[in-house]
Amino acid sequence: MSIGLTELGLILVIALLLFGGKRLPELARGLGRAHYEYKKAKNLLQNEAREIKEALDAENEKK
Repeated sequence: MSIGLTELGLILVIALLLFGGKRLPELARGLGRAHYEYKKAKNLLQNEAREIKEALDAENEKK
C-alpha cells in the first residue's frame, strides 16, 4: 500500500491550511534533521552489532 499523487497533494493542502506557509519550511527542516539523526543512529547501532558479532566469531574460532 503506497501513497499516490492525489493523496500526497491532499496531505500537503491540509498541512498548508493547518500550519500556514511560514511554518511549513520549519517543519520540513525539522523532519529532515530527525530523519538524518535516525539514520545516523541506526548506522551506528548496525556497526556496533557487526563489531560485536565479529569479536564473538573470532573468540569462538580460538576455542
